[in-house]
Amino acid sequence: MARIKHIYWAGLLLPMAIGVAQADIYKYVDDSGRVTYTNIPRKGAKKLDLGPTTVNTVPAARPKGASAPSDFPRVNGEDQKKRDDLRKKLLQDELATEQQRLTDARKNLEDGKAVRLGNERNYQKYLDRIQGLQDEVTLHEKNVQALQKELGGLN
Repeated sequence: MARIKHIYWAGLLLPMAIGVAQADIYKYVDDSGRVTYTNIPRKGAKKLDLGPTTVNTVPAARPKGASAPSDFPRVNGEDQKKRDDLRKKLLQDELATEQQRLTDARKNLEDGKAVRLGNERNYQKYLDRIQGLQDEVTLHEKNVQALQKELGGLN
């Protein structure tokens, strides 16, 4: 019974003792210039004074509907409209380019399906090549969808 009490108290006190323990850190540079950091002192090692540790906290988010601080930079409506128009134009240009790439990728896929290359005697090589072409079509389809979604959010 006494042994159980000792184990009980050790279980309670050990985490508290561990929580306040702090190891010293040593920096050791060997003959070939390799640097080792350790908590075990050794001959030729320098004890590092790291000072107190600091904790960085994230500032609390502003409540929804709260206004920006008074010193926050402001953009007038005309400048913001120009920025929005420029962004929309860039997205439209990117969409047109991506749609052209999608058309080309679809054509490459159809052309690729129609031809079996000389090094594709093994049917799996043919399937792997076609899968690569299909993956490219899928990528461009996803890009077009993402750009259309982005443009839809501007209106």
